[in-house]
Amino acid sequence: MVARMPHSCPRKRRTGRPRSVETDRAILDAARAALVDLGWGRFTMGDVAARAGVAKTTLYRRWAHKNELVVDAVAVLFDELELPDRGSLQADIEGVVLQFGRLLERPETKAALMAVVAESTTDAALRERIRTAIVDRQMRLVVLGRERAQERGELPPDPPDHDGARAAAETVGLIFDVIAGTVVHRTLVSAEPVDTVWARRLATILLEGLAGLD
Repeated sequence: MVARMPHSCPRKRRTGRPRSVETDRAILDAARAALVDLGWGRFTMGDVAARAGVAKTTLYRRWAHKNELVVDAVAVLFDELELPDRGSLQADIEGVVLQFGRLLERPETKAALMAVVAESTTDAALRERIRTAIVDRQMRLVVLGRERAQERGELPPDPPDHDGARAAAETVGLIFDVIAGTVVHRTLVSAEPVDTVWARRLATILLEGLAGLD
């Protein structure tokens, strides 16, 4: 006679293997290197898997398409941007602009960003992924900069109501668009350097308008 297991004995739940941070990093590094070496047209998931030393199934469990992989590969680079307190809003803007310019001069950033932006012109889902993975995450720098400036008394506080919150969000978006769009155009379109003098002039225009320039 076969003994039955008591009903009180719980069955062990099978859990999936947790994602490896090291594997993710190796894949994202490999994706950026492949873009630099091959360009978007010859870029394949198989090549990335080989460079990262993982199976293609490992890759596809994480990213269903190469578009998603490349966006995430460039997004982690943008996460390196920081906004240390330099004592004034002018100095904070100059510092982050210089950081951003240096980041865009790196071959892996340039190749990945230009590839996904070009593809996103005909791919609404890719545009949304760029917005959520890169743009929305980097809005944090503008929010932090405004909060510091308000604490210093350089900017007025936001009104404590719904309209004030909405206006603040719109202002944050506009500031981000102006800074990011200008720096991207300067480095990737005009192929001009983002140096200390240029960063200072851009910050001056943001804070004082064209009348503030020499």
